[in-house]
Order: sequence, then C-alpha cells, then structure tokens
Amino acid sequence: MVTEQAVHPHQEESACCSSGETGRKSHHSEQTKNSLINRLNRIEGQVRGIKGMIEKDVYCDDILNQIASVQSALNGVGKLLLEHHMKSCVIDRIQEGDTEVLSELLATMNKLMK
Repeated sequence: MVTEQAVHPHQEESACCSSGETGRKSHHSEQTKNSLINRLNRIEGQVRGIKGMIEKDVYCDDILNQIASVQSALNGVGKLLLEHHMKSCVIDRIQEGDTEVLSELLATMNKLMK
C-alpha cells in the first residue's frame, strides 16, 4: 500500500488547498504564510504612505512612483502564491482526477495578467 506521504512528498511542507465542510481552504506552511503576511504588511504600510503623500500634496510623479512600487510588490505576492498553488493544489487536484482545476487556473492567471 502506498502512503499519502509517498504519493505527495510536498504535502506536509507546502500543502495548499483542500476541501472542507465550508469549501476549499488553503493550508500553507508557516514559513510561506509568514512570508506572505510580511509582504502584505509592508504593502499596507506603503499604501498608508501614499495616502499621507496625497494629504501632504507631494509631487504627483513621486506618488505615481510609489504606486508603481506597490503594484510591483503585489505582483510579487501574487507570483509567490501562484507558485505554491500550482505546486500543491493544482497538482493534487489533477492527481485526484479533477481537471476542472486547469480552467480555474487559466481564468485566475488571466485576471492576474490584466
């Protein structure tokens, strides 16, 4: 008999999504979760900084550069989350025979690339 660990060696460290009573949920490793939260906390601070710049009538070009920086940081969070999603959730669901995950993934990637 093959154990779950042998079939999914990445599951314990980077398991992502699973179905529960209330729908699918993410189950990231503590390291991944902390990395995502730290990045989002920095982004949140950047957004508050932009708000302060607008309140202080800072030169528009400087504000626009900060907005570009926030957008880049959000893209980085999205890339990291997408990578973990593909390496765990998507693989797991395909191995379970759920090919609908590919359509879901393509729709999500199209939204991210807009």
